[in-house]
Amino acid sequence: MKPQSNRRENSLFSRSRQQWLLLALAGAFIATNSLALALSGSAAQSDWSGLALWISCALVGGKILDHYLPDRDPILFPVVMFLSGWGLLTIARLAPPFANRQEVWLLVSIGAMLLVAVFPQALRWMRKYRYVILAVALALMLATIAFGSNPSGFAFAPRLWLRLGGFYFQPSEMMKVVLVAFLASYLGEGATAYRIADKDGSAKAHLPRLLGPTALISALSIVMLIWQRDLGAAMLFFAVFLLMLYLTSGDWRVIAGGAAMVIVAGFVAYHLFDVVRLRVDIWLNPWPEADSRAYQIVQSLMAFSSGGVFGTGLGQGSPLYVPVVHSDFIFAALAEEWGLLGVIGAIGCFAVLTLRGLSIGLRHSTSAFRRLFAIGLSTMLAVQALMIMGGVLKLIPLTGVTLPFFSYGGSSLLVSFVMIGILIRLSSEAR
Repeated sequence: MKPQSNRRENSLFSRSRQQWLLLALAGAFIATNSLALALSGSAAQSDWSGLALWISCALVGGKILDHYLPDRDPILFPVVMFLSGWGLLTIARLAPPFANRQEVWLLVSIGAMLLVAVFPQALRWMRKYRYVILAVALALMLATIAFGSNPSGFAFAPRLWLRLGGFYFQPSEMMKVVLVAFLASYLGEGATAYRIADKDGSAKAHLPRLLGPTALISALSIVMLIWQRDLGAAMLFFAVFLLMLYLTSGDWRVIAGGAAMVIVAGFVAYHLFDVVRLRVDIWLNPWPEADSRAYQIVQSLMAFSSGGVFGTGLGQGSPLYVPVVHSDFIFAALAEEWGLLGVIGAIGCFAVLTLRGLSIGLRHSTSAFRRLFAIGLSTMLAVQALMIMGGVLKLIPLTGVTLPFFSYGGSSLLVSFVMIGILIRLSSEAR
């Protein structure tokens, strides 16, 4: 028993050391670039408070995770801290007034992540009270139709936020975790209850029995999002729903049917919604309207071109020509000032998060709920990142979602950290 105990202690020490080494590297990167930003004359005095806040959150968060969850995955927390710190630097450079708000949201988000990770009751509640939680989330989304507002103040902008004092919260962001939890719980139970024998004797989930209730709930969520003109979130939810249903059923018809539905829905939406028609038109050929409707995407492409391989340097580029660059188009600013190397670094970070999350799910071989939950959350983060990165590069039509951990947006940052907190908890329970 003693050698096994020693091996366990060495493993826990190695995990902790790995986490702190990665946090130290992330801190060195952020501190160095904070200094560069200050020397360039693009930083405000409050940026140093942002660095101090980041260091405090990294130290306290790392200590709490070491104490309560020594068996956790040691990679997730340092990677998301690196991405959020990098994003905070970029926001401070692009829109200094928004940096202070993002710092507050970062503090709240890390607190929520630690709360979800440390207390195991959160997972049990999400599974046990899935219908109640889903009903509350749908009610909040419905409330935005009557009481919603938009922080930009434009009269015709989508009203996707609820105002709470001086803060705005987007219920559709919360629905990301709620819907994945519901699908993981329902499909996890259904996959066990509705197994049938295939012709070759292998077990397969009975697709019709799984499809009805989950399709109804998912369709309701997606219809509400379309009603709110939040088409990017609707596409994101549908993609994750299809993947989770396919993983549960093992039936290729899920993917084929989903692809057909996307084509038909896209054709209908193009003729019904002006915003869809605009995004498709400027995706196909933005250059004739480069000074009007396609101005944003054209400036984004020019920012990518200006960055080259090594970038212009932090504070040395001109990403402010891109409208709303600190939010939806922050990836274009990253490409201009950090170049191709920065783009590869950011994509690599999201790839690491996705692979670690999928690995956590696969290790939960005895719990379908936990396996599907980890895979669903990992897929949600990956698909969202790919959608916005492909949109600003004109590889796909723009969707209007944010780049997780990087873009300005309190609701997005909070929900993204909650997802990581759940994955950290699941990694500690995985065997």
